[in-house]
Amino acid sequence: MKFVHDYLKHDERLYRHITPTPLDNPKLIALNHPLIDQLGLTALSDDDWLSVISGILAPLSDITPHALQPIAMAYAGHQFGQWAGQLGDGRGLLIAQLQDAKTGRLIDLHLKGAGLTPYSRRGDGRAMMASSIREYLGGHALNGLNIPASDAIGVIVSDTRIQRQYIESAAALLRVSDCHVRLGHFEWVSMYAADYFEEFVIKIIQSYYPHLYDDVQNTANIAEFLTEIAANTARMIAKWQLVGFCHGVMNTDNLNITGSTLDFGPFAFMEGFDPTWINNHSDHTGRYVYQNQPMIGRWNLSTVYRTFGLLITQDEIDHALTTYETVFTDTYHDGLCQKLGLKMSEPAIQLGYRLLTLMQAHRLDYTNSFRALIALLDQDDHSKQFEHEYGLLTNLMHSLPHAAHSQRHEWVHDYLNYVQKTTTKADAISLMQSVNPIYVLRNHMAERAIESAHQGDFDEVARLFALLDNPYQQQTIATVDDTRTAFANETVAVSCLS
Repeated sequence: MKFVHDYLKHDERLYRHITPTPLDNPKLIALNHPLIDQLGLTALSDDDWLSVISGILAPLSDITPHALQPIAMAYAGHQFGQWAGQLGDGRGLLIAQLQDAKTGRLIDLHLKGAGLTPYSRRGDGRAMMASSIREYLGGHALNGLNIPASDAIGVIVSDTRIQRQYIESAAALLRVSDCHVRLGHFEWVSMYAADYFEEFVIKIIQSYYPHLYDDVQNTANIAEFLTEIAANTARMIAKWQLVGFCHGVMNTDNLNITGSTLDFGPFAFMEGFDPTWINNHSDHTGRYVYQNQPMIGRWNLSTVYRTFGLLITQDEIDHALTTYETVFTDTYHDGLCQKLGLKMSEPAIQLGYRLLTLMQAHRLDYTNSFRALIALLDQDDHSKQFEHEYGLLTNLMHSLPHAAHSQRHEWVHDYLNYVQKTTTKADAISLMQSVNPIYVLRNHMAERAIESAHQGDFDEVARLFALLDNPYQQQTIATVDDTRTAFANETVAVSCLS
């Protein structure tokens, strides 16, 4: 990795140079040493990282003179379906970009909670500890599930006080992502710097989709660029659906152009399966509920792609949107069949949808229902290694009303027959072990870690981080709470904490 600042090649109207405002008396909540090693930033000590995340960038500047030029990026967006105008980095700064010397791939270091910027609007530029811990754990959870997402080098809390519902301690998080260029960037440039739009698009392709860029002619395949964004976004959202992940606030400024999950606000992992559950307490109409995420992904792309109308044809735009639909459907159906331990086929897809219908009708736990299928297939052998899965299966059986048992028996009969015809139980179980997690970041798990952190105890944050590092294998550090369905008072909508 080498330090660069690729985004500075753009017109200066698109960003503002800002120095972070340091936090008082910072304390480390968590530090992600494996990620630091992966990025090759091992020259910095824990104390150095504490300083950097608190807003004092000198330790990084010392190892890369002149490469650190923190900026707040301007972008716009549609929020809850309505044009919101100029937005931008209101409490975050892109402090540096790294480039892999072999692949050319860019990695952003983005400091969240860095203080006021020209785009802070009515905010104070700070972050709460709760939202910072949630993002730290949420990004790590998705990465552990093999879903592209931002990660974080670390989280701190400080003695700086901020006003929210109560007076709280300000926190900060150093986010790492392959891209902070959002769909909303194109909306901003088309509206406020239209003369720069084509050049902006070409330079963005050069940076993030270099195989579509002709460095001799300084031109790019813009139509294919939109098609690849659509395909990557479709794969990401399909993978969200397959693990029951609800983003909560899919505005056009919250989706980036590489198809990696960004901006963990009021997110949640589905527990009792309810596709219409509103997990964002600000989403009064349910626009961003789980079942709408695929449709909203397409809506966002369609809305933003209109800004490309002077550069490519409507047919090319339509082709990109059709690609989104095709890739989403194929990725989701293939993944749904894998969750049953099966290869994709129409009968397997229908078995998957029948199971989801049963789960929805009785609010069965999403994660546990799929993991329990391992015990269903293993019943003849009753292997000791699957004791956890047998416990899940027993709990699910007890949660079904008597009237539902005939429907369940019919599905189990058809499923076991299909497995017998198309694969082996061993192969099906092996596949399910690799795609059906035991652990996801349930809301009550995150809340427990946050409550402990408020008491100055960060051990639970560390335990959950380790647990979510490998969510597909049973771990000795797990507790009963890590796999139980939320109690009624724990299944609550999460706020857009700032």
